[in-house]
Amino acid sequence: MEPKFYLIFLTALIPLFVGMIWYNRSVFGSAWMQATGMTEEKGKNINMILVFGLTYVLGLLISMACAGMSIHQMSVGSIFQGDETAESKEYLKHFFEMYGTRFRSFKHGVLHGVIGSIMVAAPIVGVSTLFEGRSFKYFAITVGYWMVCFALIAGTLCAFM
Repeated sequence: MEPKFYLIFLTALIPLFVGMIWYNRSVFGSAWMQATGMTEEKGKNINMILVFGLTYVLGLLISMACAGMSIHQMSVGSIFQGDETAESKEYLKHFFEMYGTRFRSFKHGVLHGVIGSIMVAAPIVGVSTLFEGRSFKYFAITVGYWMVCFALIAGTLCAFM
């Protein structure tokens, strides 16, 4: 089974789609605006094309990281980097025939996405929250958003890549 790397490009859209729902006024948008001091007036001065474009580019990086976090088999090839011997090729072929689909489900990817968000996103958001003097509400809304994004990205990649 060949890896479907185009899924990296598709899953990079997840932060945009989740954000449209998550930050909607009727979900967490009003609470987030209150926690950040954002107003509709300030929002009108933001270059949304730039924001959406860079969000997609950053989503690509997140998707690549989530693939490595959730698909255990991805790290195996790195051990043999530069080794073009027949023995290593045969070993890798045999390894992937035996273990290539192990732990490759949406549920397993979601688990790794949630763990990744706790281990990576929460500390980064936490440090920023502390230094910016923001509230716990801001922290919870933002980490919750990233937890959903990481879970959906890693789940999709783990199941289908």
